[in-house]
Amino acid sequence: MEYKESAVNDDSQQTVTSNVTVSVTEDGYPQITNFSDGDFPEFIKKAFEKQGFKTPTPIQSHVWPIAFKGRDIVGVAQTGSGKTLAFSLPAILHICDKEHIVRKNEPTVLILAPTRELVQQINTVFNNFLVESSITNVCVFGGASKESQLYNLDKGFNILIATPGRLIDFLESRRFTLKGCTFLVLDEADRMLDMGFEPQIRAILEELPTERQTLMFSATWPDEVRSLAEEFLSNYVQVNVGGMQLSANHKIKQIVEILDEEEKDVKLLELLKNIMNEQETKTLIFAATKVRVSELTNNLKNEGLAVISMHGNKSQNEREYALKQFRNGTRPILVATDVAARGLDVDDIKYVINVDYPNSSEDYVHRIGRTARSNNSGTAYTFFTFQDMKQAKELVDILTEAKQDVNPALYNLAEMSKTFRCGKGRSLGACGGGPKPKKQDNYHKKEQDYKRGNYRNRGHDNYRNQDRDNSRNWGRDNRNWDRDNKNWDRDNKNWDRDNKNWDHDNKRNWKQDDCKNEDRGNKRNWNRDDCNDGDRDYRDWNKDNYPKKPKHYEDDKKASPRQNKYQPYDSSNDSNLLLQYIQF
Repeated sequence: MEYKESAVNDDSQQTVTSNVTVSVTEDGYPQITNFSDGDFPEFIKKAFEKQGFKTPTPIQSHVWPIAFKGRDIVGVAQTGSGKTLAFSLPAILHICDKEHIVRKNEPTVLILAPTRELVQQINTVFNNFLVESSITNVCVFGGASKESQLYNLDKGFNILIATPGRLIDFLESRRFTLKGCTFLVLDEADRMLDMGFEPQIRAILEELPTERQTLMFSATWPDEVRSLAEEFLSNYVQVNVGGMQLSANHKIKQIVEILDEEEKDVKLLELLKNIMNEQETKTLIFAATKVRVSELTNNLKNEGLAVISMHGNKSQNEREYALKQFRNGTRPILVATDVAARGLDVDDIKYVINVDYPNSSEDYVHRIGRTARSNNSGTAYTFFTFQDMKQAKELVDILTEAKQDVNPALYNLAEMSKTFRCGKGRSLGACGGGPKPKKQDNYHKKEQDYKRGNYRNRGHDNYRNQDRDNSRNWGRDNRNWDRDNKNWDRDNKNWDRDNKNWDHDNKRNWKQDDCKNEDRGNKRNWNRDDCNDGDRDYRDWNKDNYPKKPKHYEDDKKASPRQNKYQPYDSSNDSNLLLQYIQF
């Protein structure tokens, strides 16, 4: 790359290229502007020629001289800027500096990356440069057979490329150690932290020796990454390619369409039909969920388009097959979730379509960074809805920084997002439900300078809990149900205890002496002597007039049910009846 001008400050070295500004926090390291400037081994020079590399990228030309001196480095650069080769060559030369290169069951170089696709991409770069070398490299990642990976590890290796989760699994099995690792690379550190790998990273770093060289690369520079660098890197040099603020590749043409959710599928189909008529058609489509990816893939297949999908539920073989079909152009349309946003390495992607806007603007920059790689140009289409309104301001800033045309409707959404109090949710329902209430005029602040001794609480006897000032809260004296006049005046309206509340002294409870329960001494309980349940002399059918039934009544009743209920049975009656019947 041709460097047009440079400016050097006391504390940093600034180099301005035709498109990129590079800042280095420490000077004294001359750039490597040509591959011939570096003291590379012969097998690396042959690899440069075979790969067709002519000049280093800005991140490579600044990182190499610093890394060759053994310094720790933090590199902040956009996706597709050549970071992989920026740390690969220093790692190879670090091993070459050893007197003997032998295979062993502990790596000299360890490289951590967030996704399996990125691990495989880095492994491919090493394979291309180590063809004529005795240095060996192995990659391990989740979603593939552990047995085959352990078999490769048992054969011995010098460079280990791994995802944090799978590496922790192997370390727990004690098949190898990291005690001999003296060169560490953390690639896409911001992404690893976003994916929740910080505990695994810390556990892995505890296994490493303290005397080591560490290189950390990131597309962004948030506080979490800064904190990790300050904790585990020693006196590092920071190399920033581009500005420190979030920015997109300026070679990407960004087009934002404002539409409703229901219009996305129709708009996508119309857009793809136009793209398929172009000379370059390789298109990467991003959707929010696995279900959405499957839905879009089926819809596009039904329309006769050559499409394939990739997401987290796909097996490793399915993912590799999808990437192969996409790379060779058999299926020029790939629908994927964010799992492919960082790990996909296809240089000739011409179009990126964000059907669903990502959860953060950082993910947006990484998504569209899949196009316009290796000095190519590209186009990114984004479908933006009202539900994405809270991210409109950040998107406007990214477009403005990249000198892109901004849709006027996006400006309107950005202004609306200031009016609504949006929380973490992505829908308007997560907002405050309406505009922020306007603050009042401090309730006439001048009138609040009152004397607490005279006005505070106004004295319980006369003005209970009166407003501390005569006008605050709309003036409790005049509007807030004035307790003296409106609040059911206790003296006049509140069931005047003197007149209405069942006077305790005169009327309450019917005055026991005259009215209640009829004086216990004279009339209570109907005076048992006169009225209670009737005089016992007349109760229970007066024993004298109503004698009890004879004792033999029940037995007689069983013997002759025809008898009178109240008279004993007389057998002579039967004889008389019989004689009368005979005479008849």
